[in-house]
Amino acid sequence: MTMFIFACKPKGDFKAYTNDPILFSKTVKKLNNIVLENNFPPMIAARNYVYANIAAYECVVAGDPQHYSSLSGQIKHMPAMPQPAAGKQIDFSLAAMLALTKVGNAVTFPEGSLMSYYEQLKKGADSAGIPSDVLENTITFSDSIAAAVLKWSKGDHYAATRGAEKYTVTQEEGRWVPTPPMYLTAIEPHWGEIRPMVLDSSSQFDIPRPPKFDIKNKNSVYYKAMMEVKNTGDSLTDEQKHIADFWDDNPFAMHVNGHVMMATKKFSPPGHWLNIVGIAAKTAKADFNTTVSAYTLTSIAFFDAFIRGWQEKFKSNFIRPETAINKYVDQEWRPYIQTPSFPSYVAGHATNSNAAAEAMTSIFGDKLSFTDTSLLEFGIKNREIKSFRDAAAEATISRLYGGIHYRFDGDEGAKVGKKVGDLVVERIKLKK
Repeated sequence: MTMFIFACKPKGDFKAYTNDPILFSKTVKKLNNIVLENNFPPMIAARNYVYANIAAYECVVAGDPQHYSSLSGQIKHMPAMPQPAAGKQIDFSLAAMLALTKVGNAVTFPEGSLMSYYEQLKKGADSAGIPSDVLENTITFSDSIAAAVLKWSKGDHYAATRGAEKYTVTQEEGRWVPTPPMYLTAIEPHWGEIRPMVLDSSSQFDIPRPPKFDIKNKNSVYYKAMMEVKNTGDSLTDEQKHIADFWDDNPFAMHVNGHVMMATKKFSPPGHWLNIVGIAAKTAKADFNTTVSAYTLTSIAFFDAFIRGWQEKFKSNFIRPETAINKYVDQEWRPYIQTPSFPSYVAGHATNSNAAAEAMTSIFGDKLSFTDTSLLEFGIKNREIKSFRDAAAEATISRLYGGIHYRFDGDEGAKVGKKVGDLVVERIKLKK
């Protein structure tokens, strides 16, 4: 388990500790680690992140209402947030980190996973010299924000989908079926029913129908797309392999060797993008409030993108390339990376990456280049990223290189993801 050592600041210099954007990024990373360790699927991870970051952001708003606007009202169903008590001195940066940790703790498991870190944050502030009354006021206020956000979160239909009907596997040609090596049932087939933040509905923005499943006509759009997946996978360059590995972001891949099975974990797509937010904020030398804003807007973008993408996935129920190639072309063929357990069209990574890229571009601009070090801890070398949109384009094409998506999955996912991101940027105004 990752541990953070908090350096002691001189007494009376507590704001140098609490108002540190790097510490906020470490706090988000702590939540990210809990999500990783406990195998949350990517769309549920996105839900964990969005509510936690919104709680942090609302603390920032309370501390600087002249420059920042509450999300209440901008997100139509979000109620007004508690206001700080008059005459009470509060450290709003510390409140943001405490609220994020409290909400993150409530929406993840096992119970209490983040509370030791919560205590570390408080002890760090105390060691840095925060007055006891200010610490008490800060905890009280952050708890009120966390409680309000958690109460609001319960209306998003998540609980109702826990008992919803499972995906039905049929023998209809061209329909998704479970894939090797785990042959898991479809993950979250009702995610399109989750309440979005900004989208008017889960079906907002038209997505074209996927090509007709036509395996007999070698000149059909579908057959050519399927063979492109196979042929690309059969001749990958080292650079293409690195792109596929770097953006794989499979939170739980199962490896089978004879009778031996071994699982490996990595960040899911939203977890990877939150790491990018932290790297970008540090590269741009963003202050605390800008850093919190970037995490929040990006979380909203990929949360809604997952909802739109999943609504389409389980509307189309489209067959994965691996299934079609194995059945009709080569039963021994395997993709370079593992096929995830849900339908192919549209590509989820393309959808949420392009949405996230638009959110981040709106904050940091389109010329911020950086080294993405997110995968070093999993033994995958860094990539140099020219811009957020460049990163999204790599994430999109990585699914073709990985052999788990057709090109049209990625192309259409990228288009609708950008539309979702544009809508989030248009409707959510963080700074006044």
